[in-house]
Amino acid sequence: MSDASRLKATVYVGGLDNAVTTHTLHAAFVPFGEIVDISLPKPEVPTSTDPHRGFGYVEFEEATDAKEAIDNMDQSELYGRVIKVAPAKPQKEQNEGLGSKTAVWEQEGWLAKHAVSEEDRLAATQAKSDTVPEALDPMQGLEELDVAGPRQA
Repeated sequence: MSDASRLKATVYVGGLDNAVTTHTLHAAFVPFGEIVDISLPKPEVPTSTDPHRGFGYVEFEEATDAKEAIDNMDQSELYGRVIKVAPAKPQKEQNEGLGSKTAVWEQEGWLAKHAVSEEDRLAATQAKSDTVPEALDPMQGLEELDVAGPRQA
């Protein structure tokens, strides 16, 4: 299975209680289809007593099963907590996004999204210069402002 089709068949499950295990998630999501894999990411701090970070991923055999799980399980209750079930997003590389040590504008993804060709830039400046009205006198309309008080009608 390609990475894109695997991603479409994977759901994000957030808001999990610490008591939730992979077996719990399997039991909760198996009615929607064949489950390929379940992962509960461990805390970033290894000394933490939490068994997981409060979210997990459930990968189904079929993308339609994942959609059914999202439709039926989003905003449902599991171990007394309302869970969020949504399509999984692709994992960002460590050198991309807000936590990286590389400036955002130097990252490939940002450049691809925000790049403007030189041709488009020239067309935009040309359009601006065509629509700018003649420069007005900055002192125009200020003739009677040296008189204090309300205007006489």
